[in-house]
Amino acid sequence: MTIEGNALKPDWSAPDRVRAISTTRVGGVSVRPWDSLNLGSHVEDDPEHVQENRRRLAESIGLDSDRIGWLNQVHGTEVVELTANNVGQTVEADASYTRHPGIACAILTADCLPVILADSEGTVVGAAHCGWRSLCGGVIENLVSAMAVAPETLQAWLGPAIGPDSFEVGPEVRDAFLDHDPKAVHAFKDAGARPGHFMADIYRLAVLRLNRLGVSVVTGGGLCTVQNPDRFFSYRRDGRTGRMATLIWLTG
Repeated sequence: MTIEGNALKPDWSAPDRVRAISTTRVGGVSVRPWDSLNLGSHVEDDPEHVQENRRRLAESIGLDSDRIGWLNQVHGTEVVELTANNVGQTVEADASYTRHPGIACAILTADCLPVILADSEGTVVGAAHCGWRSLCGGVIENLVSAMAVAPETLQAWLGPAIGPDSFEVGPEVRDAFLDHDPKAVHAFKDAGARPGHFMADIYRLAVLRLNRLGVSVVTGGGLCTVQNPDRFFSYRRDGRTGRMATLIWLTG
């Protein structure tokens, strides 16, 4: 991925009309503990600060603020199609997609994994919020199905998330993924975890899901939100904190 200003841009081979960025915590007006580009409206930050941060984001990518499809994310598997009729509303879902130019799918994160998708013809784009519950529950599968193109025509990019050396989980998390796919065992290790717990690689778990669907081109990953406090918000590290955003959209 490429760092341009205060944002990350995917290094992938998506069509020219596909645009995508993932923000950092830098470049906004929020004060501690949300400093400074907090884009989450649900984390007790000053609403005026959040509004200004979102305005700055929209301006930086050349879209109107009301053309960014913010979601009420609930760690579930619901997917919504963004159109001109609903993009200004806050819809309860953990993934979105669109075929309409100038409408951005947006995912808020502060450790969970943002996954964006685009087809090879540049006709549809989508984004998913992959905490372990939504990932295990099938949010990626639901998104790929809703996008209604052949999975082998899709490519994916994985944004910043909690890394495998920071993501300790209980045995119930490991068991849930193994019940779906025994190959998921390779995404968990004992080393570094408390007795009876495991260190989980959410990037690897997402790649397994994507590959199983037929999405073989997957890039990104590798930037740990927990271990980069100057660049990223992290709920596990800080508790009360802000949210970054990963966005994808089509140009006209």
